[in-house]
Amino acid sequence: MADIATRVWNHRWKIDPIVRSLIDTDFYKLLMCQSVFRNKRDTHVTFSLINRTKSVPLADLIDEGELREQLDHVRSLSLTRGESTWLRGNTFYGKRQMFRPDFMEWFETLRLPPYHLERKGDQYELTFEGAWPEVMLWEIPALAILMELRGRAILDRMKRFELEILYARAMTKLWEKIERLRPLENLRIADFGTRRRHSFLWQDWCVQAMVEGLGPRFTGTSNCLIAMRRDLEAVGTNAHELPMVYSALAEDDAALARAPYDVLADWHEEHDGNLRIILPDTYGTRGFLDRAPDWLAGWTGIRIDSGDPATGAETAIDWWRSRGEDPSTKLIIFSDGLDVEKIEELHRQFSGRVRVSFGWGTLLTNDFRGLVPDDALAPFSLVCKAVAADGKPTVKLSDNPEKAMGPEAEVARYKRVFGVGEQERMEVVV
Repeated sequence: MADIATRVWNHRWKIDPIVRSLIDTDFYKLLMCQSVFRNKRDTHVTFSLINRTKSVPLADLIDEGELREQLDHVRSLSLTRGESTWLRGNTFYGKRQMFRPDFMEWFETLRLPPYHLERKGDQYELTFEGAWPEVMLWEIPALAILMELRGRAILDRMKRFELEILYARAMTKLWEKIERLRPLENLRIADFGTRRRHSFLWQDWCVQAMVEGLGPRFTGTSNCLIAMRRDLEAVGTNAHELPMVYSALAEDDAALARAPYDVLADWHEEHDGNLRIILPDTYGTRGFLDRAPDWLAGWTGIRIDSGDPATGAETAIDWWRSRGEDPSTKLIIFSDGLDVEKIEELHRQFSGRVRVSFGWGTLLTNDFRGLVPDDALAPFSLVCKAVAADGKPTVKLSDNPEKAMGPEAEVARYKRVFGVGEQERMEVVV
């Protein structure tokens, strides 16, 4: 196991690039990339960094030259032979050859496309433009780089023994959370914390702690590189990116209303079993489910990623019942801003009524709250989203208007098309 404090003390060693592999990314990115490669490979998209926490001045904290060095390093990466063999030959969700030969041949020759970086006040404008299958793979490494460079800026102020104590306290904090989770019967929990992690080394340590502390109740990690190295399940399905881009490409209101279901029809053709998970909140969960075709009710489950999670789960249960499905056979994956208290609460409330699972993200892999003065290492809300497709703006409404994005006129249009009314605002922590 790595001596993290020593490695942080010497973090400018070339042995510790922030992103060290093209598969140091979320599994669902690769699953979505294959779907996009098959169905929309010529779509031109723009991704952009969005710092929702304006109080964190990234451009004041992070040296531009160091940021460029890390981004340029990612552009130098390609799949290794071992990584390609793992993707081609491993069994994912019980399925052999999850990734098709044509996709793998393309992926094996891929280098990520150029980026545009510019300082705007105390923030950075970071954008990526090009063919959708290429550009989408920038999202996770870009976020991981910015989160870790911000952390390094704080850690650089600390002396050797301060670092030793900091990581000892952080390890104790996580282990105490794991001990609280142990009594939960039939717990199923996975690591979803790549994009806003403290660092790769810390995420890897957290995953090892979960393996030792929870055993088979820890079901895997979304990080492909860690899954490969630690012989764990790589987990994940799909994200808001797909309906956002499909919707932007819609030619009229009728096509816009169909777009979120067109996404899942394409997904249905490609995947089955536990990969058939609905993410219904891009344009409002209730309206999405009310208008959903009957074949979606037969899917395995739903992932809840915004709004009040208990309300979202009750809405899903009612919908399954209304479509003649037995909710106790369905899977609900909670994945929005989770920490141990909310996991305990939701497990008590829904265990036995549905199959409950948790995707634990930032507060698993980046919870340094309260451990340094001024809470300078507290995680913050940073995203990298598709903001345009073939020159048309994308929109996300969410079940929490604090997560909404898009031009005002288009947001109004989407609310009209999808029948979104008043929504409850909830603080976005991460």
